[in-house]
Amino acid sequence: MSSDAETLLATGAEALAAGDWVGARDAFGAALASEASAEALDGLGEASWWLGETHEGVELRERAYAAFRQQGDAARAVATALWLRRNHLANFGNVAAAAGWLARARRLVDEHDLGWLHGRVLVDEADAADDPTVGETLARQAYELGLRDEDLDLQLCALSQIGATLIGQGRIADGLPYLDEAMAGTLGGEGRHRDTVVFTSCTTMISCTTCAEFERAVQWIRATDRLSQRYGNPFLYAECRLLYGSVLVSLGDWVQAEEELRSAVATSRDGLPALRAEALASLASLRLDQGRIEEAERLVAGLEDQPAVVPMVARIHLLRGRPETAANALRRQLRQVAEGSLERLLLLDTLGRAELDRGDTAAGADHGIHLMERGASLGCDLAVAYGARLRGEAMLAVGDADGARAHLDQALAVFARLSMPLEAQRTRLLLARSFVEDEPAVAADEARTALTTFDALGAQRDANAAADLLRSLGTRASRGGSRGRQTLTDREQEVLALLGEGLSNPQIADRLYISRRTVEQHVARVLSKLGVDNRAAAAAEAVRQQERT
Repeated sequence: MSSDAETLLATGAEALAAGDWVGARDAFGAALASEASAEALDGLGEASWWLGETHEGVELRERAYAAFRQQGDAARAVATALWLRRNHLANFGNVAAAAGWLARARRLVDEHDLGWLHGRVLVDEADAADDPTVGETLARQAYELGLRDEDLDLQLCALSQIGATLIGQGRIADGLPYLDEAMAGTLGGEGRHRDTVVFTSCTTMISCTTCAEFERAVQWIRATDRLSQRYGNPFLYAECRLLYGSVLVSLGDWVQAEEELRSAVATSRDGLPALRAEALASLASLRLDQGRIEEAERLVAGLEDQPAVVPMVARIHLLRGRPETAANALRRQLRQVAEGSLERLLLLDTLGRAELDRGDTAAGADHGIHLMERGASLGCDLAVAYGARLRGEAMLAVGDADGARAHLDQALAVFARLSMPLEAQRTRLLLARSFVEDEPAVAADEARTALTTFDALGAQRDANAAADLLRSLGTRASRGGSRGRQTLTDREQEVLALLGEGLSNPQIADRLYISRRTVEQHVARVLSKLGVDNRAAAAAEAVRQQERT
């Protein structure tokens, strides 16, 4: 290898270690142009992947795997095969490809006597195990090997996987401490490899969501803020990016959520139908919260029978005044969903609202009671809050305003503690309705508070409902600007102007001397702030701005 190529490889490695993904991409790209090598392909693939160019990253590392094999570096080939296994599974939903790469890694370890890599294969085999008890055994074996070899990265990944397999067995209280320990060690800088951050973060996100530990997921998202500022978002697999984006929606960070969900949709474009449907359903859910029903319908059109889409379709039926159709779809879906999962609890909440909309207050109240009881038994405050709100709404429907307030106050307190502004203010608006007859001034105050948050979020339909209530009380509904119309930054204005010229993302990146990933982030924020759904609409806005100047 020439000295120039070696220098560029060293520069790329230093940039990767510093989290300078653009610098790493440039250095490895130059090295590859100078002299083809497995190391240049591998480094360029990793840098591209961190920049959000998932498909390019996978393609480059597949080429790197072949190059490592050709030059006889079985250890690097094993590491690359395991990386490819995770990406084919978590980004594309391709179980067969994932299984193939895992089998290849196992064979190489055995044939080349690479005992120090045995534990890393075990972690992935634990993740792939259909039986979580088998997975637990494999993960514990991996941890013991990590102790033997003093491999902290292996120990952290194994601890995370032990936690996930325990939760898979329904042993939630036993599994969560392992996830917490793995995350603490990872964020504390114990590991040496960047992949450890991604593995433990995504395992924690997926496991917490699976077992309805929403609050814990939120806490760990906040704990990763400092790391994200240095290296970027660690929730890089499409599967956990979807969950991350959904949590951001709940937290009211709709601009960042839009970016994450759009990235997940883009990443899943070549994935299997189930993963693609989940990505589109997550973005459709945000659109419904924004009150953009027609756009949500377009996103999931043709995917109505996919399990991930059913809750969105049910919500659309409710908003279109078809509660019976919504209830039927939800009942079918509930028969397919595991007891105690967050997915099931959210389905029950939507079913309860469907029952209320169709006039069956008793059934709606029963679902609320079930959610409260189930949430209490699981230690899931979120389920308790949804249940309390359903009960309160059912009581309000039959004229029991005092009883309704007790439950609505309980729900509001939990939603506020969990930093879920949309759900908190939806609950507050119900409280406002409970005061209309007895204390209209209090009702107006509560509705006005809710309206302010709805407007700030960009929740147009909810804001209109709050404004209607205020008008019915004889109070002027003062409307503020929504986040969908936030002021663009100088850089975002530049990007908008270039969109108006019809430039593509690569062309904008070249014009502004920034990465394509950064352009994608700016474009997503521009679309969200303008409250539009596509580049054409943003370009039209750019032309209008130019005409005004």
